[in-house]
Amino acid sequence: MTSKHKEITEWYKRAREDILDSMDEELEMELDDDRLSPDGSGSTMSRQLYFKELFRLQGELVKLQDWVVANKLKVAVLFEGRDSAGKGGAIKRITQRLNPRVCKVVALPAPNDREKTQWYFQRYISLLPAGGEIVLFDRSWYNRAGVERVMGFCSDYEYEEFLRTVPDLERMMISSGVILIKYWFSISDDEQFSRFMVRIHDPLKQWKLSPMDLEARRLWEAYTKAKETMLERTHIPEAPWWVVAANDKKKARLNCITHLLDQIPYKEIDHPVITLPERVHNPDYLRGPVPPQMYVPEVY
Repeated sequence: MTSKHKEITEWYKRAREDILDSMDEELEMELDDDRLSPDGSGSTMSRQLYFKELFRLQGELVKLQDWVVANKLKVAVLFEGRDSAGKGGAIKRITQRLNPRVCKVVALPAPNDREKTQWYFQRYISLLPAGGEIVLFDRSWYNRAGVERVMGFCSDYEYEEFLRTVPDLERMMISSGVILIKYWFSISDDEQFSRFMVRIHDPLKQWKLSPMDLEARRLWEAYTKAKETMLERTHIPEAPWWVVAANDKKKARLNCITHLLDQIPYKEIDHPVITLPERVHNPDYLRGPVPPQMYVPEVY
């Protein structure tokens, strides 16, 4: 075998190792989801099939990303649902293989004192995508129709004004070229209870439970009523709501990604063949020594 063939073989070996590392990363996330769950993952889908389909769909997401960039599309995807419905897990799987400069996640905290005096939509509008961008909203302006309504953080007038104006606002977004997709992750009362109990007993997940989450659990029925009103008043032909059955996390992620891919007709972009240039070697170059104390200790 020639030295060139040996190099190519080594490259393929490294590429395979990178793929396995990528699989390990997803497996680590999946095992973390399953940890302390009373019945494993709660999914009827085998892990082998789940991974096979997830990696295939993530490959399609990369193609979609290239298409969005090449055609300067503006894509905004809203993820709404009850606490622990699986919005964050779905978003992680969508963004996992994508360029963070193209696919961005927006998860805004509660408004500060200044933002409370602004037009309600103001802090969201500035974060809408420009050409060649995908923005995933982990909760969105629909906070007003959910948590703010149930917890009394807005007045009746502000609430009604939101429901009255948001359809027109979204039509304006779409008229300006934004592709707006809205998902509601739906879980049952029993499933939310199980997921909350897992978080309570898992030291690595207790941070996910806030006093607001616990109060939302107590007010399950009020949230249900608010959700039903929201869907009824803001489900418009130009920007419909899509409900993701989310009791089974694995199926919910795969179904959501599949549906998202179907919303934007895309084609695979041809990329030029990449040739790595030869590195310049300067005979006068001497690499300076690095003091041993600067190295991170090799514990492993």
